[in-house]
Amino acid sequence: MIETLGIKENFLGIEKEYSSLENSRVVIVPTPYERSVSYGIGAKRGPQAILKASHYVESYDEELEREVYQEVGIATLRPLDFGKKSDEKALQQIYKRVRALVDQGKFVVTLGGEHTISQASIAAHAEKYPDLSLLQLDAHSDLRDEYEGNKYSHASVMARVCEFFDPRKIVQVGIRAQCKEEASTIKEKGITTFYAHEIRRGKYTRLLKYWEDLVIEKLTDNVYVTFDVDAFDPSIMPATGTPEPNGLYWHETMNFFRKLGNRRKIVGFDAVELAPIEGLQHPDVTAAKLIYKILNYAM
Repeated sequence: MIETLGIKENFLGIEKEYSSLENSRVVIVPTPYERSVSYGIGAKRGPQAILKASHYVESYDEELEREVYQEVGIATLRPLDFGKKSDEKALQQIYKRVRALVDQGKFVVTLGGEHTISQASIAAHAEKYPDLSLLQLDAHSDLRDEYEGNKYSHASVMARVCEFFDPRKIVQVGIRAQCKEEASTIKEKGITTFYAHEIRRGKYTRLLKYWEDLVIEKLTDNVYVTFDVDAFDPSIMPATGTPEPNGLYWHETMNFFRKLGNRRKIVGFDAVELAPIEGLQHPDVTAAKLIYKILNYAM
């Protein structure tokens, strides 16, 4: 039996009427997995921090004039317990949970944890939606074949995804840190990458079109989103293991997701790499509100 969290622990602090698994279209899967972080640590505490901070996010969205949780229901599962599992065994555990929920017609939001977890959720959605495209918002390409001897490193997650998913259907946004080999992989495999410096210089600005319009044009009708919080600029998201300057800001990111929700169908997403900083609440609240905003646009 799959256990759900109650009002004191679940996402947004939602009463049972709108947070039971049976009555909810949306399911939050907290995935506190951390094995391969390469600088700052703490990603395994990300899901709990997001759930706690979400209790301070207003359930009413003033932009869209709705309380989406009352329309669709949002269930929060008890966090996955990995014990001593790592790498393939941990990913298999995540995959089984997400795939079962997707098969039930649920809209799944996976909360990391390190970016490695996304491989399992992407695989589950790719099997459900053959025409799926993958949108990656991230500071890093994550295309190293291995990092520090580990093929399942968070720095290699997209390299693993490319082993079962057509790289030509991957669109990356906000990239601003990569090694030479990753840059070559992007060209060789036909991955579409919108680099941060190109966005900032206006490379994609056209008459009545902006970078977000061109990104959306590269995506198929059904889209899975993997959002590494280091896609945000460190000025608004310092709580992540490998922050990089020249990142995305809140308004432009929300403007992008608003357009994406209007023009494509978001079928699922994950948010990863929040590493909470003790005594600093705003990054946790930012991550929690990001998740709720994406849900509002997706629904």
